[in-house]
Amino acid sequence: MPHSRIHIVGASGSGTTTLGIALAERLGLTHLDTDDFYWLPTDPPYTAPRPASERVSLLRAATDAATSGWALSGSLLKWGDSFIRHFNLVVFLRIDPEARMARLHERERRRYGALIEPGGAMHAQHLEFIEWARGYDDPAFTGRSLASHRAWLAGLPCPVIELDGAAALEDGVAAVLAVPLPLEGRG
Repeated sequence: MPHSRIHIVGASGSGTTTLGIALAERLGLTHLDTDDFYWLPTDPPYTAPRPASERVSLLRAATDAATSGWALSGSLLKWGDSFIRHFNLVVFLRIDPEARMARLHERERRRYGALIEPGGAMHAQHLEFIEWARGYDDPAFTGRSLASHRAWLAGLPCPVIELDGAAALEDGVAAVLAVPLPLEGRG
């Protein structure tokens, strides 16, 4: 799949980054993650978003530099619509909300350890993140949600496949590889 431009999207904890990395390795693509463009580098991390115009500029430079194609994981809702015309394929990962939240708790513990425990420097930030992430499956949630993703996906001009984020990683990779893609095109 030379010159593939694949966007993997889903809720936090659905496996977008894991699948994006696996696809990039399998296909010889550059892996990009929207968090690297959305957030300014801070300590603690993920506390200050970049201005949208800066995010777009940085991501544009990274996609332009990825001459063999790219796998972009994460969400670019509300700031990255200019990239839609470049997608060959969008992969939407869904996972049971309880399993997803368990994954998120485990991931946060691995990343930050005692910093997210009561009294830790990131405890309040962690609780805020978990509450935000839990809202994804709530139809009334006004942040990034299943409803907002579904509406966005419905308007895409490229193929969209939905995969189970709880399935084996190799099954997800195989499902993507089975999709016939328009490899060249809108550029």
